[in-house]
Amino acid sequence: MENYKKEFIDFMIECEVLKFGDFVTKSGRKTPFFVNTGFYRSGAQLSKLGKYYAKAIRSAFGDDFDILFGPAYKGIPLSVATSMALGEEGVDVKYCSNRKEVKDHGDTGILLGSPIKDGDKIVIIEDVTTAGTSIEETLPIIKAQGNVDVLGLVVSVDRCERGQGEKSALVEISEKYGIKTTAIVTMNEVVEYLYNKEVGGRIIIDDKLKAAIDDYYKIYGVK
Repeated sequence: MENYKKEFIDFMIECEVLKFGDFVTKSGRKTPFFVNTGFYRSGAQLSKLGKYYAKAIRSAFGDDFDILFGPAYKGIPLSVATSMALGEEGVDVKYCSNRKEVKDHGDTGILLGSPIKDGDKIVIIEDVTTAGTSIEETLPIIKAQGNVDVLGLVVSVDRCERGQGEKSALVEISEKYGIKTTAIVTMNEVVEYLYNKEVGGRIIIDDKLKAAIDDYYKIYGVK
């Protein structure tokens, strides 16, 4: 596993973004782990997060794209932070997000940030995809703006579980929409790295939690 992935896992623990316990996902699944990027709350944290996303994006998509699109609401700061991180690396891309409600005065329309025009190459940035429902709302908004090329989707953590069928959510998205999908880390990598490893003076994933995670994947894991 690359060092930046290990650093990112430690970073999520430090920021309390990655938590273990009893949770319910947006899709209604009871899960022993939860990822909430809303817990990145400081400028320093967002700056660091953007750099991890930038590394994953450049690794998967290279530098040849025009716009980083972050769906409202969590995708808005992600697109801004990551476009800034890319800019620091000499890759000048624009950021764009949608509004939940169309604005009818001033800077009108459904988009904020850069406009989208014909020919633009776009990468979508999100926090976590569990069942692939968010992308179904996002793609029509982007496609309505013109003849664009959506290259793919990047998330912070691939939960490595089934989407709406038997395949993983990211694989389903890739196959259904013909786009590439990637993540900074996968939950398989998270578990591999944290199992019986001491972080901050405590074991994050002990045998009991590992068993709970394994049981979860017996139900929702990819067959």
